[in-house]
Amino acid sequence: MRLRGWLLLVAGVACAGVLIWALVQMKSQPPEVQFARAARETIHSSIATDGKVEPIEWALARAERGGPVDNITVQRGQHVAKDAPLVEMDATEAKAALTAAQSRIAQAKVDLDVIHRGGRATDLAEISSGLERAKHDLDVAQRNYETEQRLLDKGAGTKMQVDAARQKVDEARLEIARWEKRRTATAASPDGPAAQARLDDAEQAARLAETQIKQSIVRAPIEGTVYQFDLKPGAYLNAGETVASIGRLDQVRVNVNVDEPDLGHVAVGMPVMITWDAMAGRQWDGVVDKTPTQIVARGTRQVGEVACVIRNPNRDLLPGTTVNIEIRSETVANVVTIPKEGVRTEHAQTGVFVLNGDRLVWKQVKTGVANTTRVQVEGLNADEAVALFSERALREGMVVKAVFP
Repeated sequence: MRLRGWLLLVAGVACAGVLIWALVQMKSQPPEVQFARAARETIHSSIATDGKVEPIEWALARAERGGPVDNITVQRGQHVAKDAPLVEMDATEAKAALTAAQSRIAQAKVDLDVIHRGGRATDLAEISSGLERAKHDLDVAQRNYETEQRLLDKGAGTKMQVDAARQKVDEARLEIARWEKRRTATAASPDGPAAQARLDDAEQAARLAETQIKQSIVRAPIEGTVYQFDLKPGAYLNAGETVASIGRLDQVRVNVNVDEPDLGHVAVGMPVMITWDAMAGRQWDGVVDKTPTQIVARGTRQVGEVACVIRNPNRDLLPGTTVNIEIRSETVANVVTIPKEGVRTEHAQTGVFVLNGDRLVWKQVKTGVANTTRVQVEGLNADEAVALFSERALREGMVVKAVFP
C-alpha cells in the first residue's frame, strides 16, 4: 500500500510539471492577429440606405361595370399595349339584349319603310274597295240562291243549281272574311310616329347593350408592365374596382430617406447603384433626380427624402420591391485603401499597425474617401499588411503571429 501511494504521488507531480510547462510555452507564443493587405484601387464614397421601387408613370385599370370574371388574358409582370384586354366579364345577358334590340330595329325599319312609301293608305283603300265588292257579290249570290231554292220547291229547278248558288254564297262570305282579316291586321300596324318611337327605343336598347358588352372587357389604360394583379377566374368585380396597376418600368423611381448630416454630400446627378436581395449578383444603376426641400422627423432621425431615377431595361424591378441603395457622392481612382477596421487612434493620432517581420510598427496615416467597408489612406504603400481590429491591446514592437483571412 505504501509503495502504491508513492507511485501515485510521483505521477501527480509529473502531471503538474507537464501542465506548468505547457502554460509557460503558451504564454511564450506570440498572439494571433488578423491582417489585411493595403490595395491600390478606385474607391467610391457612398451613402447606403434602402427604399421602395415606384413607377414614374402609371395608371389603374378599373372595372366599368359589375359582374363575374369570365376570362383572364394577362398576368403579373406582363408587358401590354394600350387598350389591350386584361379581363373579360360575363356578358351573356347583354349579348341577348343586343340580339333582341337588333330584331326590333329591323322590324321598326320595315314598318317605317312601308309607311314612307304610302303603303298603309294604299292598303286601306284597296281593302275598303275589296270589302265593298265582296259584300256586293254576297248580296247577289244570296238572291240567286234564294231564287234557285224557290224554283226547286216549285219543281222548276234542280238541286244542282241550288248547290251551285249556295257555293257562290260561301265563296263571297270567305272573301269578306279575308278582307276583314286584312283590314284588322293593317289597323293594328303602327303609324309613322309610333313606328319611329319603336325604332328609337330599340336603338337605345341596342346602344345600352353594346356599352355593357364593351364595358365587360377591362382594357389597359396605357402601354406598360402589369405590376399589380391578383384576380382569379370566377371572382366578382364591382363597378369602379381596381383590376390592375400598369406602369412604364424601363425607368423607375426610388425614394429614400437620407440622414441630415449626409445630405450635404448628396447632389442631383450623382450616380446611384441598386441591389436587390431576391436577385443576388444583379445591380441596376441610375442617378439622383431630386434632393429634399425640407427635413422631417422619422422616429429619432432627422431625414430628407432623396428621389433617384433607376434604369430598368429588363423591367424586372417591380414597384413595391424593397431594394438596397448606394449613393456614390465622391469617387477617387488609383489610391491606396484598407479595411476601415484597420484605422486606429493612438495618442490623438490617426494611424495603423503594419507588419514588419513578425513585429508591429505604428504608422501615422491620413484618411480620405470612405465607404461602408474601406477607406482611402495616405502614408501607406500598396500591399503593406495592416492589423485589423483585435480584442487584445496592440502596441509598437509587439511580436505577433499574422493571420490573413
